[in-house]
Amino acid sequence: MTEPATPRRKEDRPEGIVDAAFAEFAEKGYAETRLQDVAARAGVSKGLPYLYFKTKEELFKAVLRRVVKPFLDRLFRSVESRDEPLASFLRGSFLGFAQSFVASRRARVLRLLIAEGPKHPDLTQFYAEEVIRPALASLRTLIERAKERGEIGNADVAKFPQLIIAPVMLSALWNQLFSRHLDLDVNAMLAMHVENVLRVMDVRPATELEGPV
Repeated sequence: MTEPATPRRKEDRPEGIVDAAFAEFAEKGYAETRLQDVAARAGVSKGLPYLYFKTKEELFKAVLRRVVKPFLDRLFRSVESRDEPLASFLRGSFLGFAQSFVASRRARVLRLLIAEGPKHPDLTQFYAEEVIRPALASLRTLIERAKERGEIGNADVAKFPQLIIAPVMLSALWNQLFSRHLDLDVNAMLAMHVENVLRVMDVRPATELEGPV
């Protein structure tokens, strides 16, 4: 059993409370998590979480902001700010993110949303607006930019960038629900998925992009 963290400095407490809340949500689910247990895990008084988060829903949204969103933001900001070919991004940064996400505790957020979403639609709406919508928009931008540069011959995937993300979500859920019963090399599957997407987009060989010497 995880022991409560040592008391934190006052300015660090909101982050510590959010980290403790993520651990509680991941272990117990949304419905069974109590703010007093979050406080105990964070090493603060049981009333302190209410100072920063008026409701459990607010605390859960803070978990989403801290646990998943920053990683996606950094992923897409990094490629949007540099001149990297789409194929290189998908085979490198995107695949690395997908594989690490599936194996991390962050993937438990998806299972929580599936379990609690029907009863708490505000949570799924928040995740859709704060995490999924920006990710889809960034993928569309990257695909369209690659088409303009002549890196790919087919940009139809830009209409449905969900096709790129869906296997990542499936892999995360598979790991949590079925991995103990059915073996699946999700890393290899995700790598194959990236190659299939690139094949559909008709990626041009690097030699063609460079032109005649």
